[in-house]
Amino acid sequence: MSSIPIQKIRREEDAPPALWQSMQSILDEIQKRAFELFHQRGGVLGWDLDDWLRAERQLIWSPQSELVEREKEYKLRLAVPGLDAKDLEITAMPDSIFVQGQAARRRETKEGKIRFSEFTQEKLFRRFQLPGLIDVDKVTAALDKGILQVTAPKEAAAKKKRITVA
Repeated sequence: MSSIPIQKIRREEDAPPALWQSMQSILDEIQKRAFELFHQRGGVLGWDLDDWLRAERQLIWSPQSELVEREKEYKLRLAVPGLDAKDLEITAMPDSIFVQGQAARRRETKEGKIRFSEFTQEKLFRRFQLPGLIDVDKVTAALDKGILQVTAPKEAAAKKKRITVA
């Protein structure tokens, strides 16, 4: 099991510009690809959402995942076969968890000419909006047998606020 370092951001305004730049860069790539798909279809109006979603699927890897809420924590699991801990970046914010990564796969082979390959070259970029606040300082992440597991304890102050309101 490999432990993964987590960038911990206590307030959204403290998020590094690189995080928002990555997000914007990916959106720009999707927009460009969606426009290319629109032109390939002959510029027929009415299919813009389909073009956008197709562009997302072509550029962004969205691995199978699940978010489980327990009494004191959230457990996030993602299937990331082929990725090593060094290929992943985890960012925790009070209301969300960002997972970024990309496998370093080479397309060269000494065995012969590649005729077919389903190994992905897409970027992994997911933002998981949590239903409640978390204690950013206590978030942990580990990778074991291709499964990334992020554990995010709920913020104690948020639980107390909910109790006093009820």
